[in-house]
Amino acid sequence: MNLVDAFIPIWALTAVGYLARRRGLLGEGAAMVLGRYVFHLAMPAALFLTLSVTPLGSFDLRGLGVFGVSTAVVVGVGWFGAARLFGRKAGERPVWGMAAGYVNSANLGIPIAQQVLHSVSFLVEVVLVQVLVVTPVILTALDRHTDAAGRIRLRRLAGLPFRNPVILGSAFGVVWSAGHLPVPHVVSGTFGLLGASAVPVALIALGASLHSEDARPATAAEIGVIAGLKLVAQPVVALLVGLLFHLTHAQLFAVVVCAGLPTAQNTFIFAQEYGVGEALANRAVIVSTTFSLGTLAVVAALLGPR
Repeated sequence: MNLVDAFIPIWALTAVGYLARRRGLLGEGAAMVLGRYVFHLAMPAALFLTLSVTPLGSFDLRGLGVFGVSTAVVVGVGWFGAARLFGRKAGERPVWGMAAGYVNSANLGIPIAQQVLHSVSFLVEVVLVQVLVVTPVILTALDRHTDAAGRIRLRRLAGLPFRNPVILGSAFGVVWSAGHLPVPHVVSGTFGLLGASAVPVALIALGASLHSEDARPATAAEIGVIAGLKLVAQPVVALLVGLLFHLTHAQLFAVVVCAGLPTAQNTFIFAQEYGVGEALANRAVIVSTTFSLGTLAVVAALLGPR
């Protein structure tokens, strides 16, 4: 499999969603319904199964730390720059930051890691960091947006994992992994079918959403800045910090490749669920995914195995 093969299913399913909506095969509210299905059912099932069998020890802590720094820097720049540069409101800024720094570590990251890195071990650690650290921060900020006064109430914050199926599914997966608990066959079979639909349905929803605009459509300048942060700034930050931490060449290569992955479609799903920045999110996913084919090829050429 070459690098292009990893991108074709994403482009194809997004195009199918767009065409189905345009031709009326999917109704006006289809993107919202499909997005809610992914957020409330399919994604939690997929995260639980993935994390329940993921060992929580033996991490590459230095490499993971470098990736975490690159994510924090770029998400932070996007989050606060959204207001300074483009006047985005408070509820939209987390989506902006997520679009700039939350990588597609699943459906695109896995084939890219297999093709370029010949291993998915570090990518699994990236998944854990994003799910257990970055996602709760983003969802907490978005949850705050639903409060009329914009407050963070401790009682509401403490109950967020029980109200948010993504966090809840992840938490149960970590508990299962930490306790070395077996997942009953009937549960793994059912959740496996449900979880397997998360990525294709999310991409269909993404494509369908391209047929409509939200209240504040994204400008070309915004998408250009987001794509630059995601595909150039984040891997460059990872490279510089990795050199500072004296990572081995193999570690540095893995970190920079993972940092250079495009925006995750979860960004669109979260934006749609909370009703903020949907157009920004869907265009960021499409544009960053398209151009990442070139930027990842450059990373592979410059830092590949010697």
